Amino acid sequence: MTRVFLVDDHTLFRAGVRAELQGEAAIELVGEAGDVADSVEGIVATAPDVVLLDVHLPGGGGQAVIPAVHAVHPEVRFLALSVSDAAEDVIAVIRAGARGYVTKTIDRAGLVDAVARVAAGDAVFSPRLAGFVLDAFAGEAPAVIDTELDALTPREQDVLRLIARGYTYKELARRLSISPKTVETHVSSVLRKLQLSSRHELTRWAADRKLL
Repeated sequence: MTRVFLVDDHTLFRAGVRAELQGEAAIELVGEAGDVADSVEGIVATAPDVVLLDVHLPGGGGQAVIPAVHAVHPEVRFLALSVSDAAEDVIAVIRAGARGYVTKTIDRAGLVDAVARVAAGDAVFSPRLAGFVLDAFAGEAPAVIDTELDALTPREQDVLRLIARGYTYKELARRLSISPKTVETHVSSVLRKLQLSSRHELTRWAADRKLL
C-alpha cells in the first residue's frame, strides 16, 4: 500500500482528492496540510511514500517543502499536482527534487496511476510538461562525456532512453519484447555503469545529454 500525504492550500480541493483516494485500496492517505510549515512538519512526522504537492502555497511555495523534508527523509518522493502548467512552475519544483508534475485536470485513474509510478521510482509528466523539463535541463548540459554512453551496450542505451522517458518496466518489456526481469537487469547495469543511484538521476543524466 502506498502511503500518501496531500499538500494544497485549498480546503475544498483537498476534500475532493481525499474522497477520490479513500476509495483506493492501494492508497492510504496519512495526512494533509495547507501551507509550507504545516506540510514540512506533517510529512516529517508521517514519512509517507509519496507527497502530492501543490506548487503555490503560503509560506514559500511547494518547492520550499521538498528540500526541508529531504534533509530529514531523503526517501520521500514528491509528485506536483497543480492547476498551473507554466514552464517556470514546472521547472522550479523539478529542480527542487520532485519526481513528476501533473495538472489538476487529471482524472482519478490517472492520478492513482501517477502516484503508483512515482512510488515505484518513475518520473511522471504529461508530454507537454515533460518538454519543459527536458528543454531546461538540456540547456545546462556539461561537456558531453561520450565514454560514459559508449560504456553501455546498444540494448542498455535503448533501456536508458525509455526509462528516462517514464516508461514502466512492464511497458518497456512489451516495447522491447523482453521480460520485465531482463529490463530490471539492464536498468541495474545502466545505473552501475553511469554511477547513478536512482531512475530520477538517470532521467536528468539523459536530459542533460539530449538523449530523449
